[in-house]
Amino acid sequence: MNLQVELNKAEGFKNLELLAKQVVEGFIAGMHKSPFHGFSAEFAEHKIYNRGESTRHIDWKLYAKTDKLYTKRYDDETNLRCHIILDNSSSMHYPEADVFSLDRLNKIGFSVLAAAALMQILKKQRDAVGLSIYSDHYQYYAPEKGSERHHQMLLNHLVEAVISKPLNKQTETYKYLHEIAEKIHRRSMIFLFTDMFQTIEDDTKLFEALRHLKYNKHEVILFHVIDKEKELQFNFDNTPKRFIDVETGEHINLYADTIKDSYHQSVAKYFEALRLKCAQYKIKYVEADINNNFNNILTTYLIERQKFA
Repeated sequence: MNLQVELNKAEGFKNLELLAKQVVEGFIAGMHKSPFHGFSAEFAEHKIYNRGESTRHIDWKLYAKTDKLYTKRYDDETNLRCHIILDNSSSMHYPEADVFSLDRLNKIGFSVLAAAALMQILKKQRDAVGLSIYSDHYQYYAPEKGSERHHQMLLNHLVEAVISKPLNKQTETYKYLHEIAEKIHRRSMIFLFTDMFQTIEDDTKLFEALRHLKYNKHEVILFHVIDKEKELQFNFDNTPKRFIDVETGEHINLYADTIKDSYHQSVAKYFEALRLKCAQYKIKYVEADINNNFNNILTTYLIERQKFA
């Protein structure tokens, strides 16, 4: 199957699982120079060898290549619980798209394919995964499970998120993050895909909701999904344009160059505050630019997975 052809089909991702498999396979194929070399179906992952552990599962071939000791952690040793949270507000459907391609994904398309790729790895490792989707209401919740039926059900809901086109869907992200935090009781790894844009409450409530996700010693990774060229750098040509807030419907007519510098400074300041707050709350912050590939997403998972013990 050609990944590009499938993405170009109308109505979103019709074969999301196959797309996710190809993303993961392409990522693994490019890892031959990394400490994760050899990641395959026969074991779940490598972990650094600690002195005093049994030498039975040391990967000597990897040692010959890296001069470092790693052991293989097999599928039946893993018990990770992972919960994926997806922001499905109107702003996540920017830029508007009827046709998807790898070099033209909007924020929701990028997030859904990244989430499906993570699910593919979790499935391979027999780990449990759950899903929450929210916009102006809590749209969907599924607890962490590892069955094939559950996996397919989550994929279906991810596809629905891509093909839905919510109009003027604002979101109270802070409210639903609090609700999700109350639902996840056992220690889990939490992945949050959001652009962190909201129109109603101040930033303080949003940051407090992020901190709440750390409840019960969860490991939280925030994938800050943005169209960096447009939403941060404000790279538009200087012809007169009408800029519309997709969540409120409000608009303003202007020349991009008249506000580009001040806009960039304001948004960059907000993004930096977000990074600092995540560092303060010990939340992993990952910039997820939709114009880049998925390697940063999957590499982050592998690194954070090793820390989860």
